[in-house]
Amino acid sequence: MIGGKPVELQPSTRLARMLALGIPALLLGGAYLSQYGFGLYPCEMCWWQRYPHFAAVAFGLLAFAAAPKRLWIALAAVAILVSGAIGAYHAGVEYGWWEGHTACTGVVAAGGDILNTLQDIPLVSCGQAQWTLLGISLAGWNFIVSTIAGLAILGLLLGRGGQSRGMI
Repeated sequence: MIGGKPVELQPSTRLARMLALGIPALLLGGAYLSQYGFGLYPCEMCWWQRYPHFAAVAFGLLAFAAAPKRLWIALAAVAILVSGAIGAYHAGVEYGWWEGHTACTGVVAAGGDILNTLQDIPLVSCGQAQWTLLGISLAGWNFIVSTIAGLAILGLLLGRGGQSRGMI
């Protein structure tokens, strides 16, 4: 509130706030759907891409609840861009453009016989794409979507003078 009146956000800032929350939430939802719905288990670098999206969701939620809203939106955009950068690196490893992380990872379910579970877990290599669309791996799609979204959010925040006419 400023002077007893609620602060009104510019339409571009409202859109940026929605994107800052919605894009990483949708990307994480897609990652978990592919993992639990279609059996595409994440490798170590896949997990690395998820962590900035978790941060972006938290920043996006803060942008709805706490001031300064534009700061939280900008931090969400930066986190989304970080995930995109990790996705670019991961895609480069998958396409053989450079050497990457060499460890394989697997998912262990809680409870039960740990030794049998360890024998049955699928090992996932960071250097091999499990699924592609139009020749682009999931890491590549994360790079594309996250980079475009992060830049769009920052563009919305920086466009049209930012805080003109008493709006933030």
